[in-house]
Amino acid sequence: MGDKVFKVYVTRRIPEAGLELLRKSCDVEVNPEDRPLTRAELLEKVKGRDGIITLLTDRVDAEVLDAAAGAKGFANCAVGFDNLDIAAATARKMPLSNTPGVLTLAAAEMAWALLFAAGRRVVESDKAMRSGGWQGWGPLQFIGGDVSGKTLGVVGAGRIGAAMAMMSKGFGMKVLYADDAPNPRLEAELGARHVGLAELLKDSDYVSLHVPLTPVTRHLIDAEALALMKPTAYLINTARGPVVDEAALVKALKERRIAGAALDVYEFEPRLAPGLAELDNAVLTAHTASATRSSRDGMALKAAENLLAMMSGARPPDCLNPEIYK
Repeated sequence: MGDKVFKVYVTRRIPEAGLELLRKSCDVEVNPEDRPLTRAELLEKVKGRDGIITLLTDRVDAEVLDAAAGAKGFANCAVGFDNLDIAAATARKMPLSNTPGVLTLAAAEMAWALLFAAGRRVVESDKAMRSGGWQGWGPLQFIGGDVSGKTLGVVGAGRIGAAMAMMSKGFGMKVLYADDAPNPRLEAELGARHVGLAELLKDSDYVSLHVPLTPVTRHLIDAEALALMKPTAYLINTARGPVVDEAALVKALKERRIAGAALDVYEFEPRLAPGLAELDNAVLTAHTASATRSSRDGMALKAAENLLAMMSGARPPDCLNPEIYK
């Protein structure tokens, strides 16, 4: 290793900005294949490392933590951390971190891209043009939903949800938000109202999901929740796939009980629920909410900085279990 102090494993290639920072003081090995590691590979590769950078596709549980015994920490290169068993790590005094903040605007912008794509039927129109099936303009073609002056319902008013709501200013929208805690900024600057989920679903023209995946939020949007929405409303999910009961959503879309949905994340990612891919009123993107140059570079740098702090014995800036340092 020469003057390299730490041995690091990266479970899938991340942007070079993060890898370059690590290579200054670490012997870095990166998964050479552009795919998630198998479970067996992950268990083998974490052995004998000082630190590991993981991705949202890596399930880090007690078994993996035990395989990595002696490591100084795991840095998740993602803002979400439902793939990490925080309780198991805390019991083992193993620090964990994520990458909040750097992807806030990118994720909020993606929610808006999906909102417009679904509401204005962009994908359907594009498909008609590419297939040669469009025969020319007609007054009843591809009629979608208005945005300006309509009601936006934001479920989860944390960093990303609040940023998404703030972007509604230019469209003069009424904003409702559902969250465990009030958000004074949204109320002061947008006149947003803090409401229960049921009221938000009933009154919103667009419902945008921004909650973390927890036992409480799993299937937060189920058949009962979808039944509360207007038949002219649209659902946007850039949070985590299992927040939505995808089978229930397919049924609601097929029966036109809501106007449409736009998803960047999926319950059984990368697989889709049966029937979802065939629906013209569903816009489907490939988990790209954070896929801008600055966001992905920022995530890689933040993950590297967190891991370097852990391996040096310091509390990482974005620690998910800070109680281990007490």
